[in-house]
Amino acid sequence: MLKLTAKVAGLLAVALAAAPGAAQAALGPDAATCRSGNRPAILVNINGFKARSGNLRVNVYGSDPAKFLERGQYVRQVNLPVTRAGAMPICVAVPRAGQYAVAVRHDIDGDGNDWGDGGGFSRNPRLSLTNLRPRYQNVAFNVGGGVQSINVVLNYRFGLTIRPVR
Repeated sequence: MLKLTAKVAGLLAVALAAAPGAAQAALGPDAATCRSGNRPAILVNINGFKARSGNLRVNVYGSDPAKFLERGQYVRQVNLPVTRAGAMPICVAVPRAGQYAVAVRHDIDGDGNDWGDGGGFSRNPRLSLTNLRPRYQNVAFNVGGGVQSINVVLNYRFGLTIRPVR
């Protein structure tokens, strides 16, 4: 049987925590909901950052397509500063199981309005300068009684195109 000293065990734990693919704890005011897993919630895993600065805004919209992307019509909004590295797993509690859509905005410099800012949606639809607002049915997904994990890849403007960072 292999016996580890406390120092070696500590170093091993640090190495495993820093390893690529290691799970990062959920962020945001609803993080405890994702940890418990006993209420409906969405764990939005955001990646593809152009810069590690500014703020993220995650808006969750309910099942009414007419309210999708309308000002103030979201079910829940979470705002957080961008972390220094890695994907940002943001937990958002939702009121009940059902159909939802997620919109994410990366305000790179924190000024609230800039063509250089990034954004993305649940189910990662293709975006363009003429199609910045996807249709609800292209981004909607179902949430059951527990935590539904989704990935959102951020898109940014590069010249006349909107695409993820390469």
